[in-house]
Amino acid sequence: IMKIKRVMIAAPKSGSGKTIVTCALLQVLRGLGFKAASFKCGPDYIDPMFHEKILNVPAKNLDTYFTDKETTNMLFTDSAGKSDIAVIEGVMGLYDGLGGIREEGSSYHLAKVTKTPIVMVVDAKGTGRSIIPLIAGFLSYDKEKLIKGVILNNISKGYYETIKPLIEEELGITVLGFLPKNERFHMESRHLGLFLPDEVISLRERIEEASQLFLQTVSVERLIQIAGDADDLKSGSLVTKTAGSERKPVIAVAKDRAFCFYYADNIRLLEEYGAEIKYFSPLFDEKIPEPCHGLLLGGGYPELNAEQLSRNITMRDSVRNAVKNKLPVVAECGGFMYLHTALKDGNGIWHEMAGAIPATCFYTGKLVRFGYIALQEKHNYFLPDGEIIKGHEFHYYESTENGADVRAVKPVTGKEYACVIENEMQWMGFPHLYYPSNPFFAKLFVEKAMRYEKMAGSSKML
Repeated sequence: IMKIKRVMIAAPKSGSGKTIVTCALLQVLRGLGFKAASFKCGPDYIDPMFHEKILNVPAKNLDTYFTDKETTNMLFTDSAGKSDIAVIEGVMGLYDGLGGIREEGSSYHLAKVTKTPIVMVVDAKGTGRSIIPLIAGFLSYDKEKLIKGVILNNISKGYYETIKPLIEEELGITVLGFLPKNERFHMESRHLGLFLPDEVISLRERIEEASQLFLQTVSVERLIQIAGDADDLKSGSLVTKTAGSERKPVIAVAKDRAFCFYYADNIRLLEEYGAEIKYFSPLFDEKIPEPCHGLLLGGGYPELNAEQLSRNITMRDSVRNAVKNKLPVVAECGGFMYLHTALKDGNGIWHEMAGAIPATCFYTGKLVRFGYIALQEKHNYFLPDGEIIKGHEFHYYESTENGADVRAVKPVTGKEYACVIENEMQWMGFPHLYYPSNPFFAKLFVEKAMRYEKMAGSSKML
């Protein structure tokens, strides 16, 4: 049983200011000497990068579609238990789950599963007294009584002082404070959510500015008290560690601005099953690391870096040869695109890629696939017979060869389609995978890398 101070920052809808409030709060907690842990509800890769930039520790994703109640709690307590306080950033509107209609996958469901108190950020722009029935509706829908406070965003100090006592008197909810309208706190976005943290001009200064204001206009003391009142949780671990004297196989992980979409718990699972992770850059390095017994090419924005990826001929050759030599490979979305012969970007310009998959990728101008999926193999190369792994897709690019070795099923509609190019050692396709939804996938990937290392012996095959 663990006592973990924790709070979820949620909102009635997207665009209410959850990210800036979460970032400001994390910065404030750090400034006050707290060792904070951060989490993002849902499959989003970019918000955790913002958290990581501030805390300098990996932020984790939690998702009640990907994992059941017990696993979700294990993932949470395993990370949050090492911190003084945990902050979870919600996704979309508080009650918006699968397909926009199911509770599963919603911020509220995650708060319910982890017994986390909720502080709701409400965008007050363009509203007067109407904000009271809006908040009242969310409170009445809160069957578990988890909403413990409200922060008003985009509101003047004068009007805040007028409306705060009315909200508290009529609804009996604590209004913790406010943030005034400030264009510098707006986070720019592109087709896959926010811009990457390194692309946002003076991000650190802007978050520092927001955190200083937050200290003045929000009752941080009361917020910490709410976090401290959270119920105890049962702890556990996803992987039972076994003692082993075997040399660790090296899994090379592509990580730079072109390939940056990774779930922290995916990498951690690979390590817990015995892999040594070595990061490398397909943009800047000459070739994949040596020795290398497995290759992980995650998602990201290869299309925005296509010219530089194309110019790095030695890296392209290195990756193509590795795939040809049957090195264990997992390539997801952007990584899958990089393995193609060529990529046509949004401006219609062709760029040569690694050439490991004899097919091309091209920009379609619209979302090709979007949302959660459950994936089942036609041949049992990475999963036990009949088992699934969960993931999601979000891409504007299409391939002339998507693969047909895996069946994807949409959880709400039941719609099915074929995807992924797969063989005994390699999984390459558009879906982003969440390994904790079926840890066996990570275990088998590491085992394949171990087998490859034994075959390679001490000689360098690459």
